[in-house]
Amino acid sequence: MFVAAAILVVAAAGCVPKAENEVVVYSALDREFAAPILGAFHRANDGQITPVPKYDVESTKTIGLVNRLIAEADAPQCDVFWNNEILHTVRLQKMGLLEPHDWQVGENWPPSMQASDGTWCGFAARGRVLLVNTQLLPDPEQWPQTVAELADPKWQDRCALARPLFGTTATHAAVLDVALGAEQAETFFRAVADNATVLSGNKQVALAVASGQVAWGLTDTDDAIIEKDDGMPVEIVFPDQQPGQPGCLRIPNTVAVLKNAPHPEAARRLVDYLMSSQTEDRLAMGISSQIPVSQDAKVRPHVLPESPVRWMEVDFEAAAERWEQLAPRLEEIFAGELEF
Repeated sequence: MFVAAAILVVAAAGCVPKAENEVVVYSALDREFAAPILGAFHRANDGQITPVPKYDVESTKTIGLVNRLIAEADAPQCDVFWNNEILHTVRLQKMGLLEPHDWQVGENWPPSMQASDGTWCGFAARGRVLLVNTQLLPDPEQWPQTVAELADPKWQDRCALARPLFGTTATHAAVLDVALGAEQAETFFRAVADNATVLSGNKQVALAVASGQVAWGLTDTDDAIIEKDDGMPVEIVFPDQQPGQPGCLRIPNTVAVLKNAPHPEAARRLVDYLMSSQTEDRLAMGISSQIPVSQDAKVRPHVLPESPVRWMEVDFEAAAERWEQLAPRLEEIFAGELEF
């Protein structure tokens, strides 16, 4: 009778909960940066919770993991999504695929770095910067100072950006679409497509600047600082810092727990660990020199200039809502423009 009753209890409750001794992580952050932190989490939990990561590959630019999460929505395999940008995290939020969480980040955390419904949180950002070749442009007075200069005819074929359909460049385009309005933004994008060299990614932009293929380009701080640290003739400009200009855009890593995650308790413990100032310090110390959001972080990444940076005020959720309409326009505007 006891065994039969136990069977009935299990049947009534559904399947037996899975052991919380692992946590499945889909990570768009490169393995070389994410793996040591996941290993540290494993050690911090006395080896009782093992992260099981699946990493993005360069060819899919985060989209592959996002599409997999969407495909698995009815039977989630992933517990935690660690994205190295934000646009597609917000898309998952809008689809209802993320679980709200009580983020322990304090009152001073920027509102733009938190989901309105508590489903994701941002940390460890990269700045969208201008990388300048100092051999081609030896006079700092001649260096570009704004993102808008990508459309300036004086830089015809001498500046570069990544095709704005993936990664941080896509996020940047969506932010501009909100900030400028759809009509003005489209005029700007068309001018950029006619004026600038369009490359396959931000790393390719940084390499093109470092090699002198172009005089300057729009890229991310992590790609820019690698070229500078390698001794290439480049300098980094944090754009749009003057009064009346919008400020430099920073795009954070984001982390979220999946709705109906197989290991919810382990997932919550991992995201709390990732959101700690110690994690931001580790990412700031690394070669990617990521920029902490927490005021408790102790490491100042060496990519930052001596003077304070004024950051752009952003509504990432509004930008993500525009993406479905914006993406086909960008595809048409930048069709045939891609160079490698």
